[in-house]
Amino acid sequence: MKLAAIDIGSNAIRCQISNVFIYNQNPVFKRLEYIRYPMKLGQDVFATGIISEAREMKFIKFLHALKLLIEVHEVDHYLVCATSAMRMAQNAPEVIKRVYDLLEMQIEVIDGYSEAEYINKVIYSLLDDKNYLHIDVGGGSTEFNVYVGQQKVASQSFELGSIRQLQRDGRSEMWEVMKDWVKENARKNHVTRAVGTGGNINKIYELAGKMAGKPIFKKQIEDIVDQLENMTMEERQSVLLLNPDRADVIVPAARIYLSAMKWARVESMLVPTVGLKDGMLQALYEKHKAEVTPI
Repeated sequence: MKLAAIDIGSNAIRCQISNVFIYNQNPVFKRLEYIRYPMKLGQDVFATGIISEAREMKFIKFLHALKLLIEVHEVDHYLVCATSAMRMAQNAPEVIKRVYDLLEMQIEVIDGYSEAEYINKVIYSLLDDKNYLHIDVGGGSTEFNVYVGQQKVASQSFELGSIRQLQRDGRSEMWEVMKDWVKENARKNHVTRAVGTGGNINKIYELAGKMAGKPIFKKQIEDIVDQLENMTMEERQSVLLLNPDRADVIVPAARIYLSAMKWARVESMLVPTVGLKDGMLQALYEKHKAEVTPI
């Protein structure tokens, strides 16, 4: 069975197409295609409250391209989810209707809780019996989950992300609320380690030269941030080979991860390189698993 997930984020749109089969009674996801495009819907929405006409035209063209790709791969089921920027856009209902009218693609705008629930589907199985603070930083929002013994015991979403930080949204009161939530929930649940998801922490993990499965330490993240802050945008792109849309948001995102680690008093973080799209694929599998043929 072939499945596809399209994650419409505030900074980028991601599409993953995977073949799913059963081996030893467990699902195995074999990635066939992965595309990431820096649509940056949040740049419009967080500054003006709407998705601009020019951005909307590009958005619809890109979704059309993804629909054709899905058709070429003969995908059995797909899911399209949109997060913070689409939640906040005043003209989101009109944009979503035009997408459906033109492409017959249904966009599901999910709230922060649902976003965390999707990610939870792939995170919990990667954890041991330690107590974890999960931090997921997107362009427009940050989601926190607390896991005790592989079970989620607390969850909260905050409309504060890397693009908002870059635009200097000035939400100091949001920082204080976020700080209080992390301190209270991390300490009462005796959190000892963090788990980080999101494209920016994945890139920091890569820049630190970490081996898959090994934790990254707060000091190592701080060293990477110091290096980045001492480089121009051009140097970040030409020396570290960061994409332009990553080069500008990576430091603001890193500040959120580091702040959360400080508030929770944890020194290390696992970075499993999974995210919303993986949880969406897992949800699709669970819904249609009767159609999967064991091998």
